[in-house]
Amino acid sequence: MQKLLITLVFATLGLGVAVAQETCQSKAVDKSGKALTGAAKTSFVRKCKRDACSSKAVDKHGKALAGAAKKSFMQKCEKEA
Repeated sequence: MQKLLITLVFATLGLGVAVAQETCQSKAVDKSGKALTGAAKTSFVRKCKRDACSSKAVDKHGKALAGAAKKSFMQKCEKEA
């Protein structure tokens, strides 16, 4: 019984984390709650990905990346996001 309870708790926590992760595609809505389309959606998703990746662009010592290293990192990160 205790193993079942522990398994249930971990499954519930895992589900909560999965629900909390929103993608840029799911955030692309206007003020009235309707989904964005066309150029507005493309622009929003591009900016959302850029903002999400820019905070992660740091080297192993905690300094912000610059130049070619930052450009390379941003391209890779935006493709994965």
